[in-house]
Formats: sequence, structure tokens, C-alpha cells
Amino acid sequence: MLHDPVTAPATTDAVRDTRLQRLLVVLGIVVLAFNLRPAATSVGPLLEEIRAGVPLGDFEAGLLTTLPVLCFALVGGAAPRLASWLGVHRVALLGLVLLAGCLWWRGQVHQGWLFLVLSFAALAGAAAANVLMPSLVKLHFPGHVGVLTAVYTTSMAIGLTLSSALSVPIAGAEGDVDYARGLGAWAVTAAIAILPWIGLIGHDLHEGRRTRSLGITAIARTRLGWAMAVAFGLQSLQAYAVFGWFAQMCRDAGYSAETAGVLLGVATGASIPLSLLIPILAGRLRDQRWLLTALIACYPIGYLGFLADPRPLGWLWALTIGVGCSTFPLVLTLIGLRSRTSEGTAALSGFTQSTGYLIAAVGPFGVGVLHAATGTWTVSILVLLALCVPLYLCGLYATRDRYVEDELAARG
Repeated sequence: MLHDPVTAPATTDAVRDTRLQRLLVVLGIVVLAFNLRPAATSVGPLLEEIRAGVPLGDFEAGLLTTLPVLCFALVGGAAPRLASWLGVHRVALLGLVLLAGCLWWRGQVHQGWLFLVLSFAALAGAAAANVLMPSLVKLHFPGHVGVLTAVYTTSMAIGLTLSSALSVPIAGAEGDVDYARGLGAWAVTAAIAILPWIGLIGHDLHEGRRTRSLGITAIARTRLGWAMAVAFGLQSLQAYAVFGWFAQMCRDAGYSAETAGVLLGVATGASIPLSLLIPILAGRLRDQRWLLTALIACYPIGYLGFLADPRPLGWLWALTIGVGCSTFPLVLTLIGLRSRTSEGTAALSGFTQSTGYLIAAVGPFGVGVLHAATGTWTVSILVLLALCVPLYLCGLYATRDRYVEDELAARG
């Protein structure tokens, strides 16, 4: 039996599932989480080939690497309200359908504007489902937030790592690279993920339409909401800057395209075991500050090491940067731990992720602009390093034992 000894109290809005239904929910969450990142992370290793084949200029390439965070910000804020109208399971299914369809379609086009539009649409499907994941966990497993968050963040990390490391090999050998094949493979996995969600939409029929009294505007009146949003935003800024540009940094340092993709896979792969471990640890602790400190301390090691000696120790710097990026599953776990109800979780998740991704949008685009302006990656990496300081300070506030509903109640 799954158990988190320290978590928010179970609430009456939890869904009562049979054992078979619970297994189907877990399967649905796992396959959904696997497909939330490949639409974004498969682009970086193939960016040069995409720019040549679509084609894309410097501005469009920078926009492409920024689209994930822009889309997650713009669409993520609307997801809780959309779920209250249609049902959280229906919105997850619709998100997967949109993701699979547009991922396949964008591999067939050669117009820059259409490629960007289809990328945005695919990411919109992922964004809607992404925001609802903590709410789904809280709804079906209110007493096991840490364990179920570990399950889905691990699946997310596996999808992220495989798409980073395998997109180039799938696209073909060097000299005969078909970027459409490398990108389109993840449309297939998204299509497979649709199947269990067809069986899960029945939950929405039993729950009926909900009128939510707690929205993201209420969360915006709390210190905890803002601490969570800024911490999430700065961590996502770091992560998406790495997803979008680390492979190119490695190629510019002298690594081949395939090796650069593998090094990006090392950075993202570091989060697989940590995505399993960190949420469970966070769920068992009332104070997660030491965990936060240990993770963020890895950023300066990785960034400064890469600047000092990118070869032959690129794998070591990629690994330490990847460990730093594992702050992400910690912040995701805190969304469930800092709220008492699935309604509060949905509102906190919506505000945290929509506001956070607006902050994060500066990351990949800014890194590209700084590189184009300076002709070097040094300034970009130093800026990323400096941003670790406010990330840590906001994280310290968010890791204290408190609930967003209590802060709202204290405000009357």
C-alpha cells in the first residue's frame, strides 16, 4: 500500500476508485507524463537540421526554443478553468490528441511560420495536461502525493531523456539526417498514450461539472503562491535554456552532433533516478530546505566546470547540471504538499506554472540573444549561474511547512 507519512490531509473531494480503476489511472498518468517533454526537448539536438530544412532564421530559431515556456504560460493558466467546464480527464485526453496530431503534422511542412504554429499547438496540448497533473494526483491519490508525484516525474524524466538522446539517431546517420523522422517519432508515443485516457473520461461523467470557488487570482494574493511561481519559473528557465541550447554549446565546443545529443541526454537522464527519489523524500519531510540546497549547489559546479574545460569532461558537467535541474520535481511535489484540496492544488498549479513559465520564457530566448550578441556562451552561462541565487531564496520560502488555503484564510 502506498503511503506518505507527511502530506496534506486527505479531503472529501477525492475520487473513490476500484483497484482496477486505480491501476488504469496510474497507467494513464505514466504515459501522459512520458509525452509532456519530447515536443520541446527533441528540437535542440536537431536545431541545425531544422533551421536548414524548414528554414528558420536566427529570430525564428530563438522563438522556437522559447515556444515551450511561452505556450505553457499562456495555455497553462486556462487549464484549471477548462477542466472545471469539461472535466479534468477530458482535457487531458484532448491535450494528448492535439499533441500527437500536431507533432506528426509539423514534420511534414517546410514553411517557417507553419512549423512554429504547429509547434505551438502541439505544446498547447502538452501544457494543458501538464498543469493538471498535480490535480489528478491529488484527486485520485490525496494521501500519496509524494509517491505518485515520484511516479509521474520519473516517467516525465524518461521521456525527456529519451527524446534528447535518441532524436538524432532516429533521424539518421550523420550526413543523412531526416529531422522530420526524428521529431515525428514522438507523435507515435503520444498517440499510444491516448488509449488509456479513452477509458478514463468516464470519471468526468460521475464527477459532473464543478464550480470552482478558488482560482488563480486568489493564489496571486498569497506570498506562498508568488514564492512557488518564481521558484518554478526560475527553475524552468534553467531547464529550458539547457534543453534548447546545451547540445549546441557542446557542438560549438567540438563535439559531434550525435555526441552532443548524448551529453544532453546525460543532463536530462540525471533526473530519472532523482525524479523517483526526490518527491518521496519531499513527501516524508516537513522541511525540504536541505534537499533544495543540495540540488541547487550542483549548478555552479556544472556551469563553471563547462566554462573552464568543456572537453573531455563534458559528461561530468552535463551530469551535475542535470542534478541541479532536478529541482524541478521538488517544486512540482511542493504544489501538492502546499495545498489541502484538489481544488487548491489545481489553482496553485495553474498560477505557479502559468506565471512561472512567463518568467521562464526569458531563458532560452535570452540565452540565444546573448550568444548572438557576444559570439560566446560565457555570458549566457554566467547569467544562468547568477539566477540561481533568487531561485534558492524563493525555494527556501516555499519549502517551509504551510498551505496556500491557510494563507488565504489568514487574509480573510
